[in-house]
Amino acid sequence: MSEREKDASSRFACDDMQRACFEAGIKLATIYHQFTGTPFCAANREGLERTISECIRTQPYVVDARVSINAVCGDKSDQYSYNSLTGDMIDAVVVIKVGDAEVTAEMRYDPELDYPLMFVSKVGI
Repeated sequence: MSEREKDASSRFACDDMQRACFEAGIKLATIYHQFTGTPFCAANREGLERTISECIRTQPYVVDARVSINAVCGDKSDQYSYNSLTGDMIDAVVVIKVGDAEVTAEMRYDPELDYPLMFVSKVGI
């Protein structure tokens, strides 16, 4: 562990599992708050999914990040044919590892709640 990481870790009053859950929440919130409103169409949808995933993978403790966009996309047949990304379109999975603790967290639209729910789906050591 680097000195910088030791310094950062010393500021947390929780165990590695709790910190991994915290970090997972940060990553999902970043996806939601950083990227909602982004314009896209059928031609750049996959690129946007890759871009969001790669941006999240650059953050600390991320083992994996996968994002898919669930939307009927315009084909950009004219200047006004595009979508704006909303939370209910985003399916995201992040895997976070802090020490020996690993957490998988997800975000997806829950139709029963009518809400883009973020939740921890798996914890392990």
